[in-house]
Amino acid sequence: MTKPELIAATAEEAGITKADTGRILDAFVKVAQAELLSTGKLQVFGLGTFSLVTRAACTRRNPQTGAPIAVPEKRAVKFKPAADLKRAMA
Repeated sequence: MTKPELIAATAEEAGITKADTGRILDAFVKVAQAELLSTGKLQVFGLGTFSLVTRAACTRRNPQTGAPIAVPEKRAVKFKPAADLKRAMA
């Protein structure tokens, strides 16, 4: 689902305009990013928990040449679905 499709579906479900829905979605994304970066965790009830994790540096191999490649440490987002979402998927 693309962002415009998400906005249209959410606007229809909530009974509000697409413009208002777009502003709400943009605000939610900004607040969610700020919370995740400041605390390292964001819990959205009914959906799941997003957490910021640090992946350690490691060495990988180029599959064509076999040459080692150093992969630096990096941060990534991990998602754990809520029980409601797990039940809905079953």
